[in-house]
Parts: sequence; C-alpha cells; structure tokens
Amino acid sequence: MIKLREKIGYGFGDMASSMFWKLFGAYLMIFYTDVFGLPAAMVGTMFLVTRIWDSVFDPVVGIVADRTNSRWGKFRPYILCLAVPFGIVGALTFYTPSFGLTGKLVYAYATYSIMMMVYSAINVPYASLLGVMSPNPSERNTLSTFRMTFAYIGSFIALLLFMPMANAFSGHSKDIADQQTGWFMAAATIAVLCVILFLGCFSWTRERVKPINEQKTSLKTDIKDLLHNRPWCILFVAGVAALVFNSIRDGAAVYYFKYYIVEDNFHTVNLFGVSFVLSGLFLAVGQAANIIGVVLAAPVSNKIGKKRTFALAMLLTAVLSVIFFWFDKDDIVLIFVFQCLISMCAGSIFPLLWSMYADCADYSELNTGNRATGLIFSASSMSQKFGWAIGTALTGWLLSYFGFHANAAQSPETIHGIKLFLSWLPAAASVVSVVFILCYPLGEQQVSKIIDKLNIKRSQSNEGKNK
Repeated sequence: MIKLREKIGYGFGDMASSMFWKLFGAYLMIFYTDVFGLPAAMVGTMFLVTRIWDSVFDPVVGIVADRTNSRWGKFRPYILCLAVPFGIVGALTFYTPSFGLTGKLVYAYATYSIMMMVYSAINVPYASLLGVMSPNPSERNTLSTFRMTFAYIGSFIALLLFMPMANAFSGHSKDIADQQTGWFMAAATIAVLCVILFLGCFSWTRERVKPINEQKTSLKTDIKDLLHNRPWCILFVAGVAALVFNSIRDGAAVYYFKYYIVEDNFHTVNLFGVSFVLSGLFLAVGQAANIIGVVLAAPVSNKIGKKRTFALAMLLTAVLSVIFFWFDKDDIVLIFVFQCLISMCAGSIFPLLWSMYADCADYSELNTGNRATGLIFSASSMSQKFGWAIGTALTGWLLSYFGFHANAAQSPETIHGIKLFLSWLPAAASVVSVVFILCYPLGEQQVSKIIDKLNIKRSQSNEGKNK
C-alpha cells in the first residue's frame, strides 16, 4: 500500500517538469519572436528540428534506463543526478545573448536542444517510475492522478506568475533589453523551484516491481516487441494528436490576447499587489480547469472505462473549439468560460493515457516475457514530443504564412489565422485522436486478466527461485 507522502513525492516530479513544459508551450514561441528577436518561420523550423531529434532521443534514454542497476533502482538515479542541470539549462534557454541574428539562432538551437535532451533524460525515467512503484492497477491509476494533478498545479503556478515576475524584474519597462532581463530572471526563479521539487521526488519515492525475467534482452528484441505491441501503437498516434491539440492552443494563446484581444486596452487584474495580464489568467485558468478534469477522470473512467472517457472528452474538445472561433474580441467572459470547459475535457485524458501505457507494459510482458518499462514509457513520451513538434512548427510556419510581424498591428488575414489556432486546427487534431482511441483493444476486463496472469507467473518464478 503506497502512502500519501510517496504519492505526493511522485507528483512533485511532474510538477517540476510541467512548469518548463508549459512555459515552453505557452511562452517560448512569443519569447523568440517578440523578445529574443527571431523571425516566426525560423522559430517554427527550429522547433520541428530540435523536437524531432529530442523525440528520437527519448527511446535511447528509456533503453539505457531499463539497463541501469543501482542501489536507488533503475529510474530514480536520473532524477537525482539531473535535477540541477535541468534548472540551469532551463534558465539559460530564456537568456538573450548580445549576438547578431545568426549568433542568436545558433544559441537558440544549442540551448533549446540541450534543454530538451536534459528534459528527456530526467522525465523519461520519471514517467517510467510509475510502472515499477506498484503492480496494482488501482494504485497506478491513483499515482497517475496525483502525477497529473501536481503537473497542472505546477503549470498553473508557472503560467500565472511568469509574466508578472518578468514584468517585475524588467521594471515594467517596454524596452526590449529590460524585457530580456526580466524574462531570464523569471525563468531562473522557476528553475530553482523545479530543482527542489525533483529532489523531493527522488527522496520520497521507491521502486518495487521487478521483472519476471531478470535476463537482459537485446535492443533489437526490445524494439521488435514494442512495434508488435498493437495497443501501444494505437496510443502512440492518439498521443501525438492530443499533443498537437495542446501545443497549438498553448502556443497561440499569448498571440491571441496580444494581437486579437489587444489585452493592453484592458485593465490589469491586481491581486495581493501583483498585476496579472489577461493572457496569463487565461492560461492559468486553463490549468485550474485541467485539474478538475484530472479529478473527474478516475470516477468517470471507473464507470464507463478509460477508452470511452478519452473518446468522449476529446470529442467534446473538438466541438467546443469550433464554437470558440466565433467569439468576438469583446466576448471575454465567454472566452474564459470556454477555456475552462475545453481545458477540463483535455485535462482528463492525460492520466488515462499514462495509466494505459502502464497497461501496455503489462501486455507486452505477458506476451513476450520481456518487461521493457523504460522503453515503453520513453516511446510514449516520444509521441508527445512528436505532437508538440508538429503543433509548434505549424504555429510558426502559419504565423509567417498569414503575414505576422512581431510587435506591430496585424492585418485582418493574420488575425483570422491567429483565431484558427485556438479553434479549427486543434479541433481537427482532437478528431484524429478520437478515431484512433476507438481502436484501442485493452478494456478494463482484459487488463484485469493480464494482471492476474502476471501475478501467477511472478508467484511461480519466486517459488522456483526459493527451491
């Protein structure tokens, strides 16, 4: 029985990861175009190149982690050793050097690529930890719920406070040099908090599940088993589509409020002496609604199943996103209400995804005798990176296609394009995810049978070792 402290400790890990994940998704594009000083098309191409490489790097991390043996287990050592590098490189990603355009582009490629590699090297083992903390599907569902709840709490904190911190550190100046300092200092503050959270995750968690077959298999065998794991292949595509949905909406939100809503024309919201801008509140409200979705996911999926819950949630996001297109810039209340509804539905799918990935690891072990937890979770993380890469690259390219110019009044065509980023484009990605998840073959009864058979095999294996 996993105690509350360990569940919270596990949640700390994704709370840390999600802070920078959301900062990159919501603010990095507009940081590079409006603060750092790169053209949107260049940024879109950079995101595609670096994130595809990072996606391929994920399985490498999983394969290495599966073959790691230490007194702390297979996965926890990576959390301990990479917590500080994660914070340092994360802060440097938001630093603007005094270079020309070429030098800045090289710096952006280098720091962002390194950050994404460090992110993979710590986040893949962290995600894989879910599969070895408990063999009980119910406890895994609970751990997944804690993970996603803390992830959205971290995202909420980062998105709510990042711009107020950046503005405070810049002295609320409109000068680009001051803004560059403000953005870097805000990122450095978030980075320190992330390091503390990762160290807490390492200290409060334990690994318990051992593979039935202790013999190491070849890399070729591991990859062959993965590619023949039909449930995982289906989740892979559904995960890509779900992340395209999220990355397009998150990446375009600040543009939507800066250039369509024109948030500078609205009064800032002051709470406890801190001034919040509309875009920050919009993103933060979305994260709060995500938490509600996570909380609702477990009871709903227990009644109708994870597959049906996922399909229903993403179908609703598609419908709501299409309606979102028709809102006028003065419909602020409706914009925020629909942000809550869309985020609530979208947030509910991620604990289901990670729980289903753990089921895929059990499915693979039962059918092949090989438990490659790290590879399964790393390849699953790869699907999210692919989705993120596609979504952010599309955002950059389409901004350029629609004639976007940083820090200037936008043409009607550009505004039309920015509105599409929060409506029709993510809706299309949602529909794709629904089509694939409906083909997922592992229902609750099938998973229960798999667990029972694995428990029998573990008992037989332990009896054989004791003789």
